[in-house]
Amino acid sequence: MTTPSRMPEPFGQGSSANLADILERVLDKGIVIAGDIRINLLDIELLTIKLRLIVASVDKAKEMGIDWWETDPALSSRARRDELTRENAELRERLARLEELEPGRAEKKEAQ
Repeated sequence: MTTPSRMPEPFGQGSSANLADILERVLDKGIVIAGDIRINLLDIELLTIKLRLIVASVDKAKEMGIDWWETDPALSSRARRDELTRENAELRERLARLEELEPGRAEKKEAQ
């Protein structure tokens, strides 16, 4: 009778199932990778770059309070519509204020 080995399987055998399990676990739990890059010259800081990377499922991100993609017009059609609606309202308000300042001028343009 042999006992099962505790040694990991060689690369290539069963690795796809392990990779899928790892990916599922990472997306379920989430992972944060953080780092800073600093460039100094003679003790003078020239450049600092802060990198933050979060890998998680959409549900997990929302659970953590991260949902910036929903309000980014480049990523969300709803956000793009909301931005256009807001911009349209602002322009109408500005136009109304301009017409209040010079009411006769708008009428002259319409007559031409």
